[in-house]
Amino acid sequence: MNDYDNLKKGERGAWVSIIAYVILSIAKLTIASIGDSEALRADGLNNTTDVIASIAVLVGLKISRKPPDADHHYGHFRAETIASLIAAFIMMTVGLEVIIGTVQDILEQKSTQPQMLTAWTALVAAVIMYGVYRYNLNLAKSVNSSAVYAAAQDNRSDALVSIGAAIGIFGAQFGVFWLDPLAGLIVGLIICKTAWDIFKDSTHTLTDGYDEGDLEHIREAIASHPEVWAVKDVKARLQGNKTLVDATIHVDPNITIQQGHDITDEIEDHLEKENNITYAHIHIEPYEKEED
Repeated sequence: MNDYDNLKKGERGAWVSIIAYVILSIAKLTIASIGDSEALRADGLNNTTDVIASIAVLVGLKISRKPPDADHHYGHFRAETIASLIAAFIMMTVGLEVIIGTVQDILEQKSTQPQMLTAWTALVAAVIMYGVYRYNLNLAKSVNSSAVYAAAQDNRSDALVSIGAAIGIFGAQFGVFWLDPLAGLIVGLIICKTAWDIFKDSTHTLTDGYDEGDLEHIREAIASHPEVWAVKDVKARLQGNKTLVDATIHVDPNITIQQGHDITDEIEDHLEKENNITYAHIHIEPYEKEED
């Protein structure tokens, strides 16, 4: 299965998340209003941001499937990263709104006892989101999609948020009324933390950042070829979920052009099989004794 087929298959995960989040956000916000729970309200608002984030991922995946054209010679794979960055800003805005609202409730010492229906709603939502998390996690592994994997991690955090909201509501049943808005505050902080993590990863990718450990593994894979006498330079960057590699190797100066070409082909095949790197540009230079 090629990268474009993987992206199309990955769209299923985005659709599953969107449907789940729409249903849960409507249910949570409605029941939170009826049952008077700040924690469930914050959880519901969290899910509304997740709807937007999932739509952004879906749009990004669709744009990423567009083939290379005159203006995009490497394709459109970075579209999903840009979509994630936009979603991060939206999530941060809602997270701050939740934090401000719950802090005001705590300072004003609003003491309300939410109905038990809100706690059970949060627990049911946690079970549903854990199921969505497992589905997207397996899908991300099968199609090798960083966007779907990030969505899966967001699904898991949402399940944990719902459990936290339920704990806050149950606590309020025993007279600890401030525990419900406190749970809402914690939910707001989790939303902001998730948004920050997405923002950090997206900006790192868009500025051509690449993990040093992974880069060293690529260097070792290139150096393992018996005809490579020295690896002088290795660069890598992410294009969506694709890794692009540029490397300079030094070889025996007495080999023919054809032999040098065969070496680069063998290295590229090795990188694709062992490191799942489908694009690598290997530049050959003659080895000089002074390099010792």
